[in-house]
Amino acid sequence: MTKIIAAILTKNEARHIGDCIKSVQWADAVILEDSFSTDGTVEIAQNLGAHVFQNKFVNFAVARDTALNNARSLQGEWILFVDADERVTPELAQEIRRVVQNSQAAGWWTPRYNIMWGHTMRGGGWYPDYQLRLMRLDAAHYNPERQVHEIVILDGPADYLKEHLIHYNYDSLTQFRFKQDRYIDFEAKILKEKGIRAKPWTYLSMPLREFRRRYFSLQGYKDGWVGLQVCGLMSWYMFITYLRLNKLYQAER
Repeated sequence: MTKIIAAILTKNEARHIGDCIKSVQWADAVILEDSFSTDGTVEIAQNLGAHVFQNKFVNFAVARDTALNNARSLQGEWILFVDADERVTPELAQEIRRVVQNSQAAGWWTPRYNIMWGHTMRGGGWYPDYQLRLMRLDAAHYNPERQVHEIVILDGPADYLKEHLIHYNYDSLTQFRFKQDRYIDFEAKILKEKGIRAKPWTYLSMPLREFRRRYFSLQGYKDGWVGLQVCGLMSWYMFITYLRLNKLYQAER
């Protein structure tokens, strides 16, 4: 049988980790790439039979590359990355088991349902939200320059799965705002590393472009009031990202 390693990145995910691990226990092994959790995450994972590795968090790309190396140490052939707040359905597990047996692809994209404060998103870039999470261990590594929304580099083609990941994305609007605030800092640093600078009109043009893209082009209107909230907030966060980018340049001077 092809050996599949399920890998989960964690930092204080006690609330989610038990159900997440149970959804991937069909895999040949489960590893936790943990950033020194203090809320019982590690103990829950160990009790469920996961292999736990702990390292200081640098960025998501480094964490995933470290997980790849740890999966190789367990002599895995394929790795499936799952976030702690995601669940693998039995249908997706069955499909993965089937496709890896004779796969000519180096990786597989899977569609994902995003659930935001109880609503399953249908537009705005949140569906089908394909994620490249299943990959051959000998054909994958991550771009270290992409610190958030990391990008895997495959040595070979990728194909598409039909079954879905379930992503319990945000329980509330407050949680959404808190998480996005963390991502903004990463995005501002990435823009600065690319040498991008905000022009006077950027603070208006980029947020408007983001709202138009998500609400109209990506059909965020399909999600009603939730869609309008999310698209509006993503537009606002684009504005804040460029403000923080400007502050980075000011601090450098």
